[in-house]
Amino acid sequence: MSDHVAKSQPVLALPSNPIPSSVTPKSLSCSSPSVTYISRRTLVEVADGLLGVMTPSPTHMKPSVNSDSDGPSDEVSAYKAWLATCPSALSSFNQIIGSAQGKKIALFLDYDGTLSPIVNDPDKAFMSPEMRAAVKNVAKFFPTAIVSGRSRDKVFEFVNLKELCYAGSHGMDIMLSCADSESKIEDDKEAKLFQPASEFLPMIIEAYNSLVEATRSIRGANVENNKFCVSVHYRNVDKQDWNSVAQLVNDVLKSFPRLKLTTGRKVLEVRPVIDWDKGKAVEFLLQSLRLDDIGSVLPIYIGDDRTDEDAFKVLRQRNSGYGILVSQVPKETEAFYSLRNPSQVKEFLDSLVRWKEQAQPVHDQER
Repeated sequence: MSDHVAKSQPVLALPSNPIPSSVTPKSLSCSSPSVTYISRRTLVEVADGLLGVMTPSPTHMKPSVNSDSDGPSDEVSAYKAWLATCPSALSSFNQIIGSAQGKKIALFLDYDGTLSPIVNDPDKAFMSPEMRAAVKNVAKFFPTAIVSGRSRDKVFEFVNLKELCYAGSHGMDIMLSCADSESKIEDDKEAKLFQPASEFLPMIIEAYNSLVEATRSIRGANVENNKFCVSVHYRNVDKQDWNSVAQLVNDVLKSFPRLKLTTGRKVLEVRPVIDWDKGKAVEFLLQSLRLDDIGSVLPIYIGDDRTDEDAFKVLRQRNSGYGILVSQVPKETEAFYSLRNPSQVKEFLDSLVRWKEQAQPVHDQER
């Protein structure tokens, strides 16, 4: 699913509106006649753990641990207490499935930390063959999309399953396949691209080159071009140099007022200043695939990062569907349920498949 292939496909891009009018989700705030731009937050407001002056929002904030807690038993106790408010999706599986009775499940999956483990080298974040099989199997029964901060091409190379939809660059580069849609219109029987930030592409390339040059002297810094966003990884940087990385990124962004900075797990994300995120991408996919009927569709989104909170929040506000946070430590979140790691994600996907196979007549499975 490389760009030279994508160029031969229709592109869902309207200069005057970031969403095609025929599939504009009613609740989206950026459905006005022009792209909605938002004010850029300064680095000190978003670089959590780098400059040490951020006051995180409640949905993104990791709860503080009691200062008297200094042993593994305290961490276990804190995690167990957290499970009371964000229970395991595995232990709550029957409850989740009970909510899906009479509905069609639509599945949205983050990639890094969800389908693959977090690794030091982002280019080696490979998913296991077993996980790929689990995703392939679940996609046989449920419309499934990957929603990642990675470039769409890169996440496709990792997953390598054509039966899925892919939303890269935090949802700013979406490949739709009407094989997953209920549309019966022959003109729609092909992949389509939706890129609400296409006008920013030259600026992103320029910012990427500037960031590569600026961080060249920082050992371990890795600048990744994710097409419509740039990721500055500092996982392999000495902690004493984190502040330098943050300052260098901040200095570069002074020349790009239409780009903003957000954070992830040991990564600084540079993105266009538009009102678009993974939550908006999920709404767009549900509408585009004709899966936006709250009464008949149950969306499930599984992710591990603070950028996934935007999608969790959308499902909570819809009062339909569930966010599932992948985390081994307590975190305040908009998700309803939790899983500890990618292994449990695979177990949850396998459980969905077994449930569907048992519930579905044999003659339907053989079609």
